[in-house]
Amino acid sequence: MPIDPHPMPVKLKSRFMVQLRKHFWGYMFLLPAVVIFFLFLWMPIVKGFVYSFYHVDFVKGDSFVGFDNYRTILQDEELWISVKNTLYYILLCIAMGFWVPILFAIAISELKRFQGLARVAAYLPNVIPVVVLYGLWRWIYDPVGPINATITQLGGNMISFMTDTKWSMFSIVLMETWQQFGSAMLIYLAAIMSIPRDWYEAAEIDGAGVWHRIKYITLPSIRNLIILMLILQLIATSQGFQSQRAMLDGGPNNATLTYALLIVKYAFTRLDYGAASALGVLLFVVLGGLAFLQYRLSNKEEN
Repeated sequence: MPIDPHPMPVKLKSRFMVQLRKHFWGYMFLLPAVVIFFLFLWMPIVKGFVYSFYHVDFVKGDSFVGFDNYRTILQDEELWISVKNTLYYILLCIAMGFWVPILFAIAISELKRFQGLARVAAYLPNVIPVVVLYGLWRWIYDPVGPINATITQLGGNMISFMTDTKWSMFSIVLMETWQQFGSAMLIYLAAIMSIPRDWYEAAEIDGAGVWHRIKYITLPSIRNLIILMLILQLIATSQGFQSQRAMLDGGPNNATLTYALLIVKYAFTRLDYGAASALGVLLFVVLGGLAFLQYRLSNKEEN
């Protein structure tokens, strides 16, 4: 009887065909989503890498320039201004906005009455359309707006929120914190509500107050979630450009020019798509590292 010299590949092939026949219609229903995901996400990413080595010209055609685009952006002073502004923006978002949803979630979880009303009230700013939001906060920051009117009535000096380089980025972060903390607050609140109530009851029996329950039960229980949310916020804020573009367009004097906004300006103002792609590649590498870190921490939390 002849011996098959390659039994394993045949066996693996038969297993593959069995699984394919078993899940054929499942794969067929999944195929459109995979195609759309590839066409509208991964193909632009791959083209971005390719275009970063080309001078893109829709009339005369693209021409290969090697690393010239990277040299161009690295010699641009606005690149380093945007990096500094982006880091400052990230630090402000963490210092001002990262702890707000945690504090609100803890405070709402400790309420004995009207907890549902507090959840809705905290989330309401998140549903305001951005067009209305920007108009509202422009009025709030106006020299004759409510903030400056209150300051002048108390005898203080008017603050130029929109034209002073010291206040412009702070003003944007304050607006975004007010508008966006509701969604993160609900995530933290869901994690807090999943903590066994027996732990809190046992702590109350032992005489623990509110602060001790928060310190020794609530915060340690959501520690991994806090770390993951911090990394996600770092990724999100490093791509921030919408508020900076809509409110001040990077001004005054490039004080709110972030890295992502610089990419937009290279692509759609200067029409230098090759340099914009090179900027995007550098940002992709940095965010890829943060995403990998988030993935590792997520696996650690699951284990």
